[in-house]
Amino acid sequence: MRITCPICGERDRREFTYRGAALGAPALEAGIEAWHAQVHLRLNPAGSLAELWHHEMGCGAWVQVTRNTATHEMLGSVLAEDADLAMPAPETEVEP
Repeated sequence: MRITCPICGERDRREFTYRGAALGAPALEAGIEAWHAQVHLRLNPAGSLAELWHHEMGCGAWVQVTRNTATHEMLGSVLAEDADLAMPAPETEVEP
């Protein structure tokens, strides 16, 4: 799999460390249910997903990669600091 770093260009994925889905965080004053959903209740979609990758063995940039999780096709990449968080925090109701 090849990942395009916006700084270094196309590189082998072994230069990167996967850090998870690019999710928005709940507001600081959000309740425990919102934070529980953020940390523990993740979706595992088959299809397009925005992910965070760290170019650890390269320039050290944080990159938001949009990838099809079913085919591994790379759909785009931007520096994480330039990206709008692609996915909102999960809004899952948690029963007490």
